[in-house]
Amino acid sequence: MKNAISRFGKFLSGMVMPNIGAFIAWGFLTALFIEKGWFPNERLSSMVSPMLSYLLPILIAGQGGYMVAKERGRVIACIAVIGCICGSDYTMLMGAMVMGPLAGWVIKQFDNRVEEHIPAGFEMLVHNFSIGILGMLLAILGYYVIGPFMTAILTVLTAGVDFLVSHSLLPLVSIFIEPAKVLFLNNAINHGIFNPIGVSQAAEAGRSIMYMLETNPGPGLGVLLAYCLFCKDKTTRQSAPGAVVIHLLGGIHEIYFPYILMNPIIILAPIAGNFCAILFYTMTGTGLSGPASPGSIIAYMAMAPRDSVLTVFIGVVLAAAVSFVLSSVILKATSGNAQNLSEAQAKMQDMKAQAKGEAPAAIESAPVNAGDVHKIVFSCDAGMGSSAMGATKFHNRIKAERPELIVTNSSVDNVPADADIVVCQRVLAERARRSAPQAQIITIGNFLADPNLDTLYQTLTAAPAAKAAAPETTDEPAAQDQGLVIQAEDIQLGLPSVDKETAIRAAGALLAKRGYVDADYADAMVEREKLVTTYMGMGVAIPHGTSEKKSTVKKSGVVMLQYPDGVDFGDEKAYLIFGIAGVGDAHLDLLAHVCEVLEDEEALEMMKKTPDIKFVLTHLQ
Repeated sequence: MKNAISRFGKFLSGMVMPNIGAFIAWGFLTALFIEKGWFPNERLSSMVSPMLSYLLPILIAGQGGYMVAKERGRVIACIAVIGCICGSDYTMLMGAMVMGPLAGWVIKQFDNRVEEHIPAGFEMLVHNFSIGILGMLLAILGYYVIGPFMTAILTVLTAGVDFLVSHSLLPLVSIFIEPAKVLFLNNAINHGIFNPIGVSQAAEAGRSIMYMLETNPGPGLGVLLAYCLFCKDKTTRQSAPGAVVIHLLGGIHEIYFPYILMNPIIILAPIAGNFCAILFYTMTGTGLSGPASPGSIIAYMAMAPRDSVLTVFIGVVLAAAVSFVLSSVILKATSGNAQNLSEAQAKMQDMKAQAKGEAPAAIESAPVNAGDVHKIVFSCDAGMGSSAMGATKFHNRIKAERPELIVTNSSVDNVPADADIVVCQRVLAERARRSAPQAQIITIGNFLADPNLDTLYQTLTAAPAAKAAAPETTDEPAAQDQGLVIQAEDIQLGLPSVDKETAIRAAGALLAKRGYVDADYADAMVEREKLVTTYMGMGVAIPHGTSEKKSTVKKSGVVMLQYPDGVDFGDEKAYLIFGIAGVGDAHLDLLAHVCEVLEDEEALEMMKKTPDIKFVLTHLQ
C-alpha cells in the first residue's frame, strides 16, 4: 500500500516538478503586483489570473501526456485539458493531473492499433487528424465529466480544510506530514492535495497556508542543530553542520532523514515543531503567495506576502526552536541506543528505493556458495556501456584475491547459461531472473559505487579460492573496430549545466557529428535512460542506445562531455558524461581506461573541472 501511494506521488511529482518554475513565476507576480502586494500594479496583476487558470494546468497536463506518450501525448493533453478548465470554476490543477495522463494513454492506444495499417503517404494526415479529433472528444469529456467531478472533489477537500482551520485543528496534520516525509510519501500529499488547494486559496486571498504545511525548514533545522551540539558520536556530530547548510539554504529536506532514522523517537521533535508553527500561522492568518520549492529558507521567505514577512520568519524560528529543544532532550536521554549514521543512511536508501517501487534487497534468489562461484556477469539492458564498466571495475578490484574468477558483462536478456552470479540494477531483476534462473541475482543502485558490490566483494574474498584457475574469457563478440582511441574532437569541456535529457541528446548529437551513429540514435539514448538510469556513480554517467537500435550504430565510438556544475541524474549529479556507441566490443578497451581513471580519485576530480583537454586526453589514452 505504501509503495503504491509513493509511486502515485512520484507520478504526480513528475508532472508538477518540471513546471515549478512557472508556479514560482506566478507566485512572484501575485506577491509583487496584486492589490495587497509589495508593488501594486493593476496592469501587471492582470497576468496573475490567466497564468493560474490556463498556463499552469496546461503545463501540468502537457507534462503528464508527455510522460505517457511523448510529444503526441503532450499535444493532445494540452487540447483535452481546456475542457476541464472551461467546465469548472476551480483552478484545474487536479483536473490536469487526471486529463494529461488519460489523453496520453488514449493517443498511445490509438497509435498502437493503427500503426501497422496506415497506407504509405498518409502518415501525417492520420497523425494530425487523430490528435485533433480525439483531443476534441476528450475536451468535451473534460467539460461535462472530468471538470465537474474534480470540482466536487475540490469542494469537499476545501470544505474539510476550512473546517480544520476554523476549529484550529489544522496543526494536527503535522502528525502525518513529518513521518510521511521520512517515509518518502510526501509527494502524494503535497502535489495531490496541498498545492491544488493552495492554488485555489491563493487565487482568492493572495496567499495560502497550504504552501507552508510541508515545506517549513524549521522542524528539520531543529533536529540537525541538536545533533551539532549534543550528539556524542564524533562522526555524526561533525557531519551535522554541513547538513544544516544543505537543508536550510538548499532546501533538501531528506538530508535530515538519516538523523531521525538513527533514533526514530526523535520524529516527535519535528512533529511538535511543525505543530507549533502551523498553529501560529493559523492564529495569525499567515500564508504564502506561491509554493516554496525547494523548501529552503530562501524560497520560503521569497513567497511571503509583504505584510507577513515577519510572521513567516517567526514561524520558522518557532518550529526550529521547539524541534531543537525536544531533539536535545531525546538525544541526551537515548544517545546510547542510537544507530550510527552510515547504518541510518543505508536504511534511508532502502526506504527510498521502496518508495520508488524498487527492491531494496541485494540478493534476489537463493545464495550460492561463494567458493563455487566461477563466473560473474554484470548485466544492463544493452550490455555495452554500464555493465561493461561495472564488470571492468569489479574485475580490477577482485583479481588479486580471486584471479580465477571470470567477470564479464552481457545484456540482461542474454545472460550466459554458466553464470553463477548476475549483477544488475533493481528494475532489471525480473528480466535477469528469467534469463538466468540458475544464477544468484544481486541488485544494485549503480555499477561503480554500491554497498551491495562491497558486500559481494567481501563474500567472495572471504571464501576459499577454487582449486583450478579458470582462464579469463569474455562472452562479448569479437571487436569489429580495433585500436579505438578517443580524439580531441570527441571531447567537449566546460559545458553549462542542463537537464538530463538535454545532456544525453548532446552526447548523441556529438556521436552523430563524429560519424559513429545515425542522427536518431539520440532518441534511443533517451529511451534507454527512461528504462533505468545510466548513472554509474562517482559523478560519471554513460548514456547509450537501446539494444533494439544497434542498427543505427555505424562504428564504435565514445565521446565525453564535461559539465563542471553537474547534470542532475535523479538524486545524483554527473559531471562526466560518456556517450557510447558500440558495434562490437572495441569500445570496451576505452571503458577499461575510464575505469582506471576512476581508481585515481585525484585525476577523476581534475577531469570533472579542468579546461585542459590535453590532461583529459592523456588520462583517457
